Amino acid sequence: MFTLAHLSDPHLGPLPPVRWRDLASKRAFGYVNWRRGRSAALGPASLRHLVADLQAHRPDHVAVTGDLVNLGLPAEIEAAHTWLAALGGPREVSVVPGNHDAYLPGALRHYTDLWAPYMSGDDGRPGFPYVRIRGPVAIVGVSSAIATAPLMATGRVGQRQSEVLAERLAALGGEGLFRVVLIHHPPAERSTPWHKRLTDAARFRAVVARAGAELVLHGHNHATGVVAIAGPEGPVPVVGATSASLHAAPGHPGGSYLLYRIRRGEGGFLCDMEERGPAHAGGAIGTLSRRRLEGPVSPAG
Repeated sequence: MFTLAHLSDPHLGPLPPVRWRDLASKRAFGYVNWRRGRSAALGPASLRHLVADLQAHRPDHVAVTGDLVNLGLPAEIEAAHTWLAALGGPREVSVVPGNHDAYLPGALRHYTDLWAPYMSGDDGRPGFPYVRIRGPVAIVGVSSAIATAPLMATGRVGQRQSEVLAERLAALGGEGLFRVVLIHHPPAERSTPWHKRLTDAARFRAVVARAGAELVLHGHNHATGVVAIAGPEGPVPVVGATSASLHAAPGHPGGSYLLYRIRRGEGGFLCDMEERGPAHAGGAIGTLSRRRLEGPVSPAG
């Protein structure tokens, strides 16, 4: 059995000191948003407890589906690199970037250089889509991170990346591997508001419908959910993870992470999903839900 852990949107905080000239751009909107609400809803203490529980389960691999930082500041990107090193080595952790990581073009260039060991294929070359084979599982990292205008949080895969993705998924399927695609933005229809959408989601779905995949993992929505998109042999589960830094509130669970236990069964693979996190404010981290991932599937409650 192969165990894959999945967490997303840690939005690592607190923010480093911000100079006024750092806010002479889209960052001004993000800074106000952080100060007015996000800093209260998300926090490093919640994330630390969650990561400790994750590491205690000793997964075979960890997938992080973007938004490690908030404003794309150089100090944030460097702090995220330190956090990744504590989470695990580059061979044990795979990362794809989110829209907050690519807040501005300069941020995109900075994280591409610094996080490259966590975003490279087995050949050691950075770039997307990358492929990492771990046992019976092929981890395929796709970037949907682009710098956008103020008040926008859209993503895009692009034609060239989509073409290469189709080739690699088809080849990996021919090898009989369990293909897990990592992407930040949700690819299913009507899965996110217009200003936060994956602008070429239809193209991504067409790739999966033609070439196939066993599982697609994403973040972005700060909510755990399971839907499906079409594959060549039936529905492909698409799982979104909530923010791993979310504070639990009365009557509401906090941040969580997901464990996927993948094993070969008769005629194919079986994949069981467990969500772990605190069920309420002050609660210990435990199992929030369990389910077998198989199509067709419906939104998680």
